Amino acid sequence: MKILGIILIVAGIVMFLITGISYTTEETVIDAGPLEVNAESEESINWPPYAGGIAVIAGFVLLAVGKKK
Repeated sequence: MKILGIILIVAGIVMFLITGISYTTEETVIDAGPLEVNAESEESINWPPYAGGIAVIAGFVLLAVGKKK
């Protein structure tokens, strides 16, 4: 549980610093024989800043529970 707590704390801090990830996908719009038309679209995954806080708090709780035993 101690290792999981540390992982949650680090992940929570990273979630505070980086509030989202964006990436580009390429999809084929038209594929008619030798003619191929592709389109790129940018997608993003965002999370609220309080999610990082919840992860940090959960990590500290796991560390505290792990030390009691």
